[in-house]
Amino acid sequence: MKTLLISTDFSKHAKHAAEYGYNLARQIKANIVLCNAVIVPAEAAQAGLVVWPMEESGELLYDSARELTHLKEHLEHANHTADFQPVISCINEPGILTDVINQIIASHEIGLVIIGTHGNSGPSTFLLGNHSRNMINDTTKPLLLVPPAAVIAPIKKIAFATDFKRPDHDQEAIYALIPLARALNAGILLTHIDDEKDLSHQLKQRAEQFMIELSDKADYPNIYYRVVKNASAEKGLEWLCEHGQIDVLAMLHRSHNFFDNLLRGSHTQKMASHIAIPFLVFHGDSK
Repeated sequence: MKTLLISTDFSKHAKHAAEYGYNLARQIKANIVLCNAVIVPAEAAQAGLVVWPMEESGELLYDSARELTHLKEHLEHANHTADFQPVISCINEPGILTDVINQIIASHEIGLVIIGTHGNSGPSTFLLGNHSRNMINDTTKPLLLVPPAAVIAPIKKIAFATDFKRPDHDQEAIYALIPLARALNAGILLTHIDDEKDLSHQLKQRAEQFMIELSDKADYPNIYYRVVKNASAEKGLEWLCEHGQIDVLAMLHRSHNFFDNLLRGSHTQKMASHIAIPFLVFHGDSK
């Protein structure tokens, strides 16, 4: 996590996400790359590449560079009370957002990508908007989605939600999460949403074995486990975000797992409108 990549479209929500990312960078002593993808927004990716006249493309790139500079200056002058001040560099490139992001990842040592979400404005909600879904599906590094209501404050607890169906994949994601948690001195709450009144013997065994293996291999003591009882996975996560005193919700995204089903679920938009904490996505076998 030596460098964080913050993507912006210069909207109010994106500015808030950049401020959140800057505060996070100060906490973990990381530098920042601010980026803006020019010409083709992620929401229009399916419409095909839009070809702009050369003169207009130059003006768009110039405007993008100017706005990135303004955002950089805003972040740098926001607060000087912290001991560490991140070094901020700016990149603007023409192209589809996910392509630009992955190009930057390939040429820089990026540990985490940060984007803002667009709240409850029609289809562009926290998880269902094309902008967020394209980034979730195609970004090759862990992705932190920051909703408009996210409070800019120290991160003390990160919840990692699992269905225990592929514990080896979940463990790999948790191992990737630990350096961030260690830098923040934050706890990791491993959580499972279950609709049974009493946990099955098989599930208890899986959870116990999972925790034993983590304790043996992770070398991080601040990991603990909790079951949330709810018939609905979406409502269970919503309850956890509202009452679990967590600062970030993390999940592993792979084909046909709990999170993949959540993205496709009919209740996601309703749940999304209530989530006010950042959402951290790791990639599994979907890549």
